[in-house]
Amino acid sequence: MFERLGRTTVRRRWWVIGLAAVFLAFGGIWGTRVFGSLTTGGFDDPAGQSSRAAARAEATLGRTGNDAVVLYTSRSTTVDDPAFRRAVTETVQALPRAVVTRTVTYWSTGNPALVSHDRHATYAVLTLAGDDEAQRGQALDEIEHELAAPGLRTRIGGATTVDRDIRERVAADIAFAETISIPVLLVLLVVVFGSVAAASLPLAIGALAILGAFTALRVTTYLTDVSVFSVNVVTILGLGLAIDYGLFMVGRFREEIARGLDVEDAVARTMATAGRTVAVSGVTVAVSLAGLLIFPMSFLRSMGLGGLSAVVVAMTAALTVLPALLAVLGPRVEALSVRRLLRRPPPALPRDEDTGAHGFWYRLAHSIMRRPVGYATGVLAVLLLAAAPFLRVEFGGIDPRVLPTGTESRVVSETLDRDFVRNGQVPIEAIVTSSDRAGLERYAAAVRTVDGVSGAEVTGRSGDVARVTVMYQGDPISPRSRDLVSRIRAVPAPPGGEALVGGQTAQLTDQLDAVGRLLPWMALIIGGAGFVLLFLAFGSVVLPVKAIVMNILSLGASFGALVLIFQDGHLSGLLDFTSTGTLEATQPILVLAVVFGLSMDYEVFLMSRIREEYDRTGDNTAAVAVGLQRSGRIITSAALLILVVIGLFSVSGITFIKLIGVAMLIAVLVDATIVRALLVPATMRLLGNANWWAPAPLRRFYARHGIREDDDPPPAPDPRPAPARTSSD
Repeated sequence: MFERLGRTTVRRRWWVIGLAAVFLAFGGIWGTRVFGSLTTGGFDDPAGQSSRAAARAEATLGRTGNDAVVLYTSRSTTVDDPAFRRAVTETVQALPRAVVTRTVTYWSTGNPALVSHDRHATYAVLTLAGDDEAQRGQALDEIEHELAAPGLRTRIGGATTVDRDIRERVAADIAFAETISIPVLLVLLVVVFGSVAAASLPLAIGALAILGAFTALRVTTYLTDVSVFSVNVVTILGLGLAIDYGLFMVGRFREEIARGLDVEDAVARTMATAGRTVAVSGVTVAVSLAGLLIFPMSFLRSMGLGGLSAVVVAMTAALTVLPALLAVLGPRVEALSVRRLLRRPPPALPRDEDTGAHGFWYRLAHSIMRRPVGYATGVLAVLLLAAAPFLRVEFGGIDPRVLPTGTESRVVSETLDRDFVRNGQVPIEAIVTSSDRAGLERYAAAVRTVDGVSGAEVTGRSGDVARVTVMYQGDPISPRSRDLVSRIRAVPAPPGGEALVGGQTAQLTDQLDAVGRLLPWMALIIGGAGFVLLFLAFGSVVLPVKAIVMNILSLGASFGALVLIFQDGHLSGLLDFTSTGTLEATQPILVLAVVFGLSMDYEVFLMSRIREEYDRTGDNTAAVAVGLQRSGRIITSAALLILVVIGLFSVSGITFIKLIGVAMLIAVLVDATIVRALLVPATMRLLGNANWWAPAPLRRFYARHGIREDDDPPPAPDPRPAPARTSSD
């Protein structure tokens, strides 16, 4: 199938390239306009009790969102001064009612929580017009210049302001990452490939993948909310997979050309081998990301959709556009060579074309296989030790501390927590439906008795629906505050009524409950699909299980590092972020999906060359050595290049984007080095021919339906144990 596709692409190469150019232009013009339709929310569970509480409150009591919180301070006067009062009230009253639907100040409510402890500051809470985040952001832009009060220092925070600041920072970070990463990648690609012509091919596929994914995301925005953070995943996967696939296919094409094949035959052979591997890898990565779609939070679903789009476009372009470009270039893929400048010889076939028995990777493989127990034990010990901190992980949520220190909206939030009644802007709210007013008062009184509650009052009522605002001390995203939500939810509602507990802390509680409930299903989906795909590719039930275990070890090392760095705060000064003592729960899930897919990517690359050699010789030991020799440099080069892309996201000004970058950087580095280069060969040597074992019915199934380019069944593994190697081997 892949060989036929390759030959067809060669014969229709100009049509393929022309259609790709049209698609690229469309994506650049229309697809990039997706940025104006993206949101920064989507972390809550729409079916959770907190979401139902918010919906009921908005429908009956009206929306009371703290969209803009305007902090007014004075060094010389207090809120008791008539001039202070006049400056604030006249400024707020002058705001257009069509834009600001509700205002709350100290003087309109008499609420002492709106005054700082030293009485030199107060804040006004504004609810902005608009049905969604984008409309409220536009409303804020309209009135922002009107919020300054004469004689007072004015600073603006609140949910809409924080959202806007995060969105602007993400856009700036992406622009910075792309501005720096593309030139760096081009230079490194030229060094890796040895020619400018060959190095430009992965970047062309990357551009198609990114713009294609942007186009898909823009279509998706007409159907559902799409998170602005999905753009980061699109950039990482679009460039990363394009580099991986480009390295693998261009490298194989050069091998075939060097063997003396003409261009069409070289492309056909490349598609039959490397193209098959790219297809298996792409489907495996896509399935891993599809596991994110089962979560109800739009943040994770957006990440899954964005990543899935990037993978599908990158794989499709690698299997169509890349062969067409190779057909056009032919031997000119070596054009604009820089090897003389780098003093490197041109890439050559192995000295022994049949075995590839030379080179660093071949020697490393044999060194490992002479001492497999030592290597496997040492690497496992290191990985398990690195993963150990994850056993004490504490999950939390997102607050303004994700923004860089000094950002105005973050400063406002920190000032309110420090100088005012704690959690005045993020209370726990119970939306109570009851016609019994006495029952409502008894409910509020019962809530006041809950350990950790500092106050509970009825702050709104319409018909049978009332809002009970619950005040408490502590960090809203801490485990202690989440426990408090559970205790409040345990308070019986008034007889015949219902109490829905919401607010920021309750939203986080519901989010973690949804994640915990669905995470095993996600693991089952990506693990099961990965197992099936690897079996169809390699005809073994042992290799897929081993691959999944290896991926878990890589992820464990990465997650352990996250606890040390982001939860405990180590390296917070170097990486420039504020530790909250927790990890935002959705980020490790995203990292799990992306890194699991990339790890499978490397596994497929390595195993495809090993399986190819094993099918030819039936010798497991030789197959491992030759497979590692022929793919080791490609895998490490691909990892190095994707680390450039990921590494730039680790310097993002948004903490959880930084967390994603650091986690993926560590996981890819660990996976592409000590796992693929050391642990995989060691375990394959220990397992011997058992690597290729499958029950007889599955062997027959693989012979009929396996993903291979020929119809000949693979050689049956030798049932005898592999002979022991001596130090002289």
